[in-house]
Amino acid sequence: MSVHRAAVVGKPIAHSLSPVIHNAGYAAAGLTGWSYTRIECAAAELPGLVAGLGPEWAGLSVTMPGKEAALAVAAEVSPVAAAVGAANTLVRRPDGSWYADNTDVSGMVEVLTEAGVRPGATVTVLGAGGTARAALAAAARLHASAVAVVARRPAAVAELAPVADILGLAMTAAPWSEASTLLNADVVISTVPKGAADDLAGAVPKGAADEFADTVPKGAADEFAGTVRWRPGTVLFDAIYDPWPTPLAASAGAAGCRIVSGLDLLLAQAIGQFEQFTGVAAPRAAMSAALAAARAG
Repeated sequence: MSVHRAAVVGKPIAHSLSPVIHNAGYAAAGLTGWSYTRIECAAAELPGLVAGLGPEWAGLSVTMPGKEAALAVAAEVSPVAAAVGAANTLVRRPDGSWYADNTDVSGMVEVLTEAGVRPGATVTVLGAGGTARAALAAAARLHASAVAVVARRPAAVAELAPVADILGLAMTAAPWSEASTLLNADVVISTVPKGAADDLAGAVPKGAADEFADTVPKGAADEFAGTVRWRPGTVLFDAIYDPWPTPLAASAGAAGCRIVSGLDLLLAQAIGQFEQFTGVAAPRAAMSAALAAARAG
């Protein structure tokens, strides 16, 4: 029996649910001999790790902080990974070299399209880090008519300008103090860390009868009252999935917005990696069910 290995690499990495998704996929697809694990690895350690991998290694899922370093270890880089300056996927080629790709972008396009986003949408991106770069590429693929990037550090937003130019996007920048005025876009993509957008969460309407209203502790929403008025037609994608929902997602959901979570992206980007690693169609239902069970447990 042939042995094939894959793993998710990053630091910290113990929390990653990627092994749950991929191993469920191997089992459902009948891929005996395949295994997927976690490897704790800092960005500076990635070249040495990759150089030491044997021929049984089919691919690596790369998470923070190694997405930029992943480009340097690859003999070939996909156009989208090159454009955003980050790769979350390393695929072993038959000649032993590595190919770098970014399935965060295709995954984001998939989940946003499923949420009803159509060409010509206006987009607001919260944050200016690595995930924001993927968000810009997703906006370009969705043919967004306008993109506003909101962040606390002007220098970080300035670093995105060349990315937007390469992607052909009309990008504007705004300080964090103006964020609440830009949340009425067709699509809001929050890429900031846990807690960073809590100050933007509007009050959950009294008596809101949906799952998001129930997740906000009694009185907690009052702290944010009046900071933002959501437009019910907006789609909010919040890249965080633990804890869930975030105050931002709770307030948007209570206002009638369509919500997409980081778990949706986690699954979508993993499916893209699975198919590149194995060369077979991903058993989506089994992978989705395994992720849901892991979160519920």
